[in-house]
This record gives sequence, structure tokens and C-alpha cells, in this order.
Amino acid sequence: MANRLANETSPYLLQHAHNPVDWYAWGDEAFARARDEDKPVFLSIGYSACHWCHVMERESFQNEDIAKVINGSFIAIKVDREERPDIDSIYMQAVQMMTGHGGWPMSMFLTPDGRPFFAGTYFPPEDRYGVPGFKRVLAHVAEAYRSRRSDIEEAGTEIQRALGPSGAAAPPPPQSIDREKLDRAAARIAQNYDSVNGGFGGAPKFPPSMTLDFLMQHGGYDEIVTHTLTKMACGGMYDQIGGGFHRYSVDAHWLVPHFEKMLYDNALLARVYTRAWQQTGNRFFAHIANEILGWVERAMTSPDGAFYSTLDADSEGEEGKFYLWSGKDLLPGYELDEGILHITGDPNVVFTEEAKKGKCRLFGEREKRVRPARDEKILSGWNGWMLAAFAEACIAFGKYDDVVRRNADFLLTRIDANGRLLRHAKINGLLEDYAGVAWGLTLAYEAVNEPRYLDAARGLVDQVIARFSDDENGGFFDTPVDHEKLITRPKDLFDNATPGGNSVMADVLLRHGRIDLAKRTIESIFPIAERYPSGFGHLLCAAEWSIGRPKEIVIGGREFLKAFGDVYLPHRTIRYEGTSAHVCVGQTCSAPTDDPAVFRQSLTS
Repeated sequence: MANRLANETSPYLLQHAHNPVDWYAWGDEAFARARDEDKPVFLSIGYSACHWCHVMERESFQNEDIAKVINGSFIAIKVDREERPDIDSIYMQAVQMMTGHGGWPMSMFLTPDGRPFFAGTYFPPEDRYGVPGFKRVLAHVAEAYRSRRSDIEEAGTEIQRALGPSGAAAPPPPQSIDREKLDRAAARIAQNYDSVNGGFGGAPKFPPSMTLDFLMQHGGYDEIVTHTLTKMACGGMYDQIGGGFHRYSVDAHWLVPHFEKMLYDNALLARVYTRAWQQTGNRFFAHIANEILGWVERAMTSPDGAFYSTLDADSEGEEGKFYLWSGKDLLPGYELDEGILHITGDPNVVFTEEAKKGKCRLFGEREKRVRPARDEKILSGWNGWMLAAFAEACIAFGKYDDVVRRNADFLLTRIDANGRLLRHAKINGLLEDYAGVAWGLTLAYEAVNEPRYLDAARGLVDQVIARFSDDENGGFFDTPVDHEKLITRPKDLFDNATPGGNSVMADVLLRHGRIDLAKRTIESIFPIAERYPSGFGHLLCAAEWSIGRPKEIVIGGREFLKAFGDVYLPHRTIRYEGTSAHVCVGQTCSAPTDDPAVFRQSLTS
């Protein structure tokens, strides 16, 4: 029989709709019942492409005996972290405080008013490899809640105090930004560079797209950027047959991936490969950028031009089964290790006729297999990031106009008459959404000269300033002032797997000429970013812009885009006006010209 989750829209929640667990979605109903029955809340957070989330669902949440314990002693709530990053952010911070690590599935135990008092991630059903079994954990927590209530209440209050602004340490004072500080940030990042394999640190390795973007903008680290981008795209973390990057590599040399594919990774990576091609002229980087975007067009785009969220790691109950091969000499110039295709020699093998024909043949064979499930949630913020990638590629490569227009038009339908943005289904927009969509629409305007996209972006910027601002400390909260009351108002500053809302908002403010507010946002976060620069790649990019000399490119029409599509100009805005073209830096503008060659020279001088 179906449980309450059968009425939800999230594929992750729907995957649990036939569990014997008496699940609730997040909401007042669940907490009211917890208060009425004086039961602790078991909060489980994950996402549809998460391999270990699937494992725990099969092992524990489908288990009748375990479900009986959950239903008898707890009120169970299931949350999709991609739908509700605000909830995930609060409780991920809590699990890291309590255990020293985090991850998904996240398993939290809360008081009936939402305060966390015990936490973990994946639990096997029985004791295994030194990890306590979920049955034992449930029994322990239920007994503690009954017999040591004062300790539970005290622990919950202590964690809430540590999470909330009233009890947390005062943020460090804002710090002005200068070239020397950005030099130090870049040097600290470079200290962790893996000169053999590319990337930073050892295993596992995540694609450092935002960090590479910063180093490219900063200058002086070309070898790190080009070597890392080449190694990543030659490895098994990149889908050599169908395009697009998997989530991360479990080893240090980019061979064996965790096989889920995320829209956000590929948005950020397509953008950085496009920019690397502009900077270096390396056609391999252009090839990878276009393959990623081709995969998104083919496999991740809805009929109305919106972008889906993720592809699962698993198919037919096995992680990676869809992507693995057997045999020898499958593809000239490629190697096969652990069933995974990768390039070990010259990356330009991708341009040979043998490789092109071989990839087409293998793609056809693979299409006959059972595909991984696709999470068809359409998240506004993630769509904004991917729109930004397509818009920059549209300018760089002279194509993707239709993709840009269709996605931008779709995102406009998510903005209501009052200028409020929807995140997904009935979920209101968060900072991630407002900033991401404003970013994507601003760049869409630059790519296709549609003024209504720019007008909509300006409206979203005004909404953020009015409803999300942290007037006391600078920057912006993740949730608007009229959001539902949570145990604290989250403000996630880091650029982790995805760019932080504050970082994207700083970028957007700079593009819209709100320089003082952008600088205040950057400076409020910079003391932490200076200590942990690898966790603030996108913010550091905005910082580079804020102290640089950005160019305002004024053009009469899109025909002028061809003159500079292949030029690396990370700090620039495009405005359509008149019939000729000129460039302004600060208060100084070049003479207008109709000659593309003269115009191009004014851009690069």
C-alpha cells in the first residue's frame, strides 16, 4: 500500500511511497503529531541519484521489522535535499557538528520542535564493519528519549544555539579585498595541486570547476588549469561515449566515478571548458564543452525547454551498469580499465575518424541497455546555472540560440505577477533560485538580445535585496524574510558542490552595476574565504571582478558577437544599443566603429 509520499512530486520521495514506513513529507502535520504523541522525529534526507540512499531504502525502509520500530516510536519525515536545500543546510551543519562528517543519506533525530539531538548518515540494517545497525540505533534513541529526556532537551538546545545567530560566535568583521589577498588565496589553493593527476589532493576527487575558473581569471596558474581540465576529460569520470561528467572520482586519477550525473556539475564544467577554450585556443576544451551541452540537450531537456536535475548512478540495481564495457580494443586510442573507457595518450584522438565512428557504434549499442532513472524535478536555480553555461557557449560558439531562448522563456513562467519566483512544484524560491535565475537571464540577454530577460533579472535582484538581505552582517540569507520558520535562518556561505547563493548574487550585482552592495557581500564573507579559499571558488571569481577593470561592450546587434566570441573576457558585460560597437572601461570609451576587426582590437588592447 502507498503511504503519504505517493502524493508528492519529488522522484526521491516517490521512491519511498510504497515503504511500510509511515512517512510524512516535511510540514506542520508531522511536527504537530510528534508534539501530540510526544515522540521524537526521525528525519531522513537524501536525493534520487544517491547510491547509498537507494541502499538504505532497500535494506531498511522496505524492511517490515524496522518499519514497525520506526512507526511505533518515531514520527518519520522524508526530505529531498534538492527540493529543500534550506532544511538540508541546517541539519547537515548539525550532523557535521555532532559526528565530524556529513553526507547522504542523512539520518537525524529531532525533538518535536525540530531541534536535533542525535545524528548519522548511512546505517546498515544490522551491525556491520564496526558500524552500528539501524535497528540498534533506533532502539537506543527511543530508549534515550524515554529515560533521559532532560539530556535530550539540553543537547537539542545546545545544537540549536550553535546553529543559530543568537548563540553562534559573531562573524569576523568585513575585510576589504586587494590584489595581494587574492594572490595569497590563489597560492594557498595551488599548494594542494596534484601535479601528476591534476586536481587537488588525493582520493576521492571532485571536479574543481569554480576553483579552476578563479585560477584562470587570476592568472599565473595556466599549467594547473589546463592539466587538470585535460586529465578530468580524459578519465573515466567523463562519459567518453555519451558526454557529460559523473559526480566524482573515487580514486586520485579520475578513473572510477561515482556514476550519478548532476545538472549542476555539468553546468559549471561546460562553462569552465568554454572559457578555457577562449583562453587557450585548445580545441579539445571546445570539444568537451560542446559534448557536455549536447548531452544536456539530448538527455536532460524537457519538451518545454527546461532542464531536468539528475541521472541515477544505478540501473538494474547495479551502480554504473549502463556505462561499463567488456572486451578489448573497443575504441582506437582508448583504454579499458575496470570496465571503464578512458584516454591515456593524446586527447586529440577524439578528432580521428576511427574514434568518431567507434563512439557512434558504442553509443548505439549502449542505447539498447536499461537506462539509469532520471530525476525530472526542474529546479529554478539549477536551470539558471545551466542557462548561464548555454548563454556563454552561445556567444563563444555561435550556436544554442534556441536552447537559450526556450529555457529563459520557461524560467519567466516561474515568476508571478508580484515578482516572486517558484523553485519547484509548490516550493517558493530560495536565494539559490533568485540568484541563479537572475544570473542565467542576464547572460541570456547578452547572448540573444532579448531585453525582457534583462528586465526580469533586474526584478529578481530587487526581490533579493528587499527580502533576503542580512542588514546587520552583509550578504544574504538563504531564505526570504517571509519564509516558514525553521529552527534557524540558514546562511550558507561556501561554494561546495554548487556555488553559494551569496557568491552568485555578488556576481549578479556586479553585472547589474550594484557595485557597493556587491563589494559589501564579498567583503562580509572574505575573512572566511581567505582562510579556506578552496571552498570559495565562485566568490573569489566575483572578488577578481570587483577589483579589476571590467569592460562594458556596447554593440548594435548580435552580428558583433562573432568578433569576440573566441576572446577570453571573464570580466565584461554586453549591452545592445545603437548600430555600431564600442568598448568602455571605467569612464573611458573607445570610438564607435562598424568594422569588426577594429572592434576586436579595441577589446584586446
